[in-house]
Amino acid sequence: MNDVDKYKVTKKDRRRVAVRYNFMACNLFNYESQMGPAVAWSMAPVLRKIYKDDDEYKAAVNNHFNYYNSTTVMSSMILGATLAMEERDGIQAKDAVQSLKTSLMGPLAGVGDTLVWVLWPTIMGSISGYMALQGNPLGAIVWLIANIAFWFLKLKLFDVGYTSGTKLITSLGNKLTIFTEAASIMGLSVVGGLIATVVKISAPVKFQFGKVTLNLQTGIFDKIMPALLPALLTFLIFKLLGNKKWTPTRVILLVIAISLVGTFLGIFKA
Repeated sequence: MNDVDKYKVTKKDRRRVAVRYNFMACNLFNYESQMGPAVAWSMAPVLRKIYKDDDEYKAAVNNHFNYYNSTTVMSSMILGATLAMEERDGIQAKDAVQSLKTSLMGPLAGVGDTLVWVLWPTIMGSISGYMALQGNPLGAIVWLIANIAFWFLKLKLFDVGYTSGTKLITSLGNKLTIFTEAASIMGLSVVGGLIATVVKISAPVKFQFGKVTLNLQTGIFDKIMPALLPALLTFLIFKLLGNKKWTPTRVILLVIAISLVGTFLGIFKA
């Protein structure tokens, strides 16, 4: 394919790929190739424009059915760079395209999982949740606006990946590891602080020994470690969610049951 015959990818093409992928990344998921089908489905329309030859088009689409799995947000950058390679080098870049995706999906997933799946929802969810608990309807509105803004960020990251090609992503090199570790530490610190402030559980049980009264919460638990019960409850839920027999729904029902029984017996404070 000479330069004259090459199709020039438009902004509309890029938007279409980004929107299709972000809508279907998890809906076309399978346990063999993970997000591969979603990548192939999102790229298919623009690949049809790039590859006029049917055999080349089939080869390019089938190449994207290979194993791929990364955080959807960071995938926008990877797929943007991938599209730039397809446009520039054609079918000759088929192996390089798959190598690029395979080499970057892990490191960028580490960054995305930390920022997108831990830090972002924890901070924004806490702000919105606190506002909602105070009866402020802006809590729901803030959460909605934040996620709408986040959607446009994903579209922008696709453009960043495309316009910068492979230079931006590959030039980060070892800095990705440093950034991931720093973000992980910050995320754990935020989550740790939220456990102590957001998770509410108290045991006001009192023991009477003659004239001496011992409060279980203030006299024992708080002396050992402030917010000990919230930390233990969070650890229990964390372990249960790691067990295949326990689904999030079952864990929620268990917490409700413990809360109701504990409050009825006077073990927990309502």
